[in-house]
Amino acid sequence: MWKPQSGPAGHVDGGWWPWSRDLTAELPGLAAALTARMGHLTRVAYTVSEWDGAPRRLEIGGHVIRLDGLLDRDGHVLSVTGPEPNHLTLLVIPPEAVDTAGHRALMTAARRGNTDRPADILAASGALVVPAAPRPRHDTTEDDWEAEGGHVS
Repeated sequence: MWKPQSGPAGHVDGGWWPWSRDLTAELPGLAAALTARMGHLTRVAYTVSEWDGAPRRLEIGGHVIRLDGLLDRDGHVLSVTGPEPNHLTLLVIPPEAVDTAGHRALMTAARRGNTDRPADILAASGALVVPAAPRPRHDTTEDDWEAEGGHVS
């Protein structure tokens, strides 16, 4: 889920709630959701410590996406770039977040005029609390991209 294109962007342009920390498995769904807004993805920058290992390049839908693992950035964001000048910074909701907290974080990240910092959004929503059991995956045939790549807001 992302903010409307007009207005102040703040620290994030929206949010993404992946099902796992496997970036290569989660990106196809995100790319499909973002294509209408920004065209095919060309680059994704992520924090290495927050994700499982990933290759330097990934082909999705016939397009090669450069994956840049960074060591010194906020672990709660993912930067996605499409054809110039398209760029979004997304709050990444931890896959382990409970449903109510994850949903609250997504809605806050996508709210018009929101300028809260990523860590503040996650803390205020309760999304940083890790539950005792992993969040169950709800596969549906209705929204294949969500089942394949998580929630986008």
